[in-house]
Amino acid sequence: MTDLDVPTIAASTPVRPQGRHKLLQTLLRGEQPYMLYIAFVILLVVFSFASPWFMSVDNFLNIGRQTTLVSIVAVGMTFVIIARQIDLSVASALALSGMAAALAMSHVANSWIVGALAGLGTGALVGLVNGILTTQLAIPSFLVTLGTLSMARGLAMMVTNTKPVIITNETYFAIFGEGSLFGIPAPIAWTLGAIAVGILLLHFNVFGRRIYAAGGNPTAALYSGIHIKRVTTLAFVLTGTFAGLAALVLSARSHAARPDVVQGMELDVIASVILGGCSLFGGRGFILGTLLGSLIIGTLNNGLVLLGVSSPLQLVIKGAIIVAAVAFTKR
Repeated sequence: MTDLDVPTIAASTPVRPQGRHKLLQTLLRGEQPYMLYIAFVILLVVFSFASPWFMSVDNFLNIGRQTTLVSIVAVGMTFVIIARQIDLSVASALALSGMAAALAMSHVANSWIVGALAGLGTGALVGLVNGILTTQLAIPSFLVTLGTLSMARGLAMMVTNTKPVIITNETYFAIFGEGSLFGIPAPIAWTLGAIAVGILLLHFNVFGRRIYAAGGNPTAALYSGIHIKRVTTLAFVLTGTFAGLAALVLSARSHAARPDVVQGMELDVIASVILGGCSLFGGRGFILGTLLGSLIIGTLNNGLVLLGVSSPLQLVIKGAIIVAAVAFTKR
């Protein structure tokens, strides 16, 4: 039996849609996906009445820019969590990838292509290390990525003795940070690109079916011929690569790479994925749910700032709403 037979073995594995009429069903899969949309609409309505500046195109673009990093990395995290793993190192991988991109450009003819490859490659390498240690040494991914979180951040600080690296390539700025595509700001365009890649891989590719099977029913997946260790490792590599892409966007917007950026971002990434319908026990999740989870958190942050809520109270309110929303949608 081959891994192409997974849909008949693992009940949690998605079935390839038979026609266009099932496209939305595939993209919106989840136990109660409609609850996410209702929660998002409620947030929009509440903040639109509470603040006259909330319902504006500029503010929505601002929300899109603010959630770019979390949304991009959360796409990769969706694969890892569906595979019944966790990755706590994504923020550190992002910082290290940004430093690698900046250093590569400063030492190789200031080429944006070299910088982009260095950033993506560094993120993928961190993911590969996470995957190999988790699968080959049978160490829980929580512990592995907790260790690489510290190591990657330490390396990012060591390479320049905690100093930032200035980036001067104008093409790099335009492509990843300050330009636009058909009127869409570059960071948002890259987010949409990451979402599209995630949808194709998870919902319309055999790799996605293997991920669902490995996380939903490992025993059945193993008997069906799926190489679970390989699939899991590739999920970590994909997550690291998306962290590398987020690093390119951040460093292009900042015109520099810093080793101390986005500390704690992994918590928002994981919260977005779980809020979006992923199960920490594996086997369930969908990309648009992850995007919506990220947008809910971003909208919540934006609305509370517009209302002038203090930072400590923002944390309390955001935490309470996230817990309540997850509890309600899981009922």
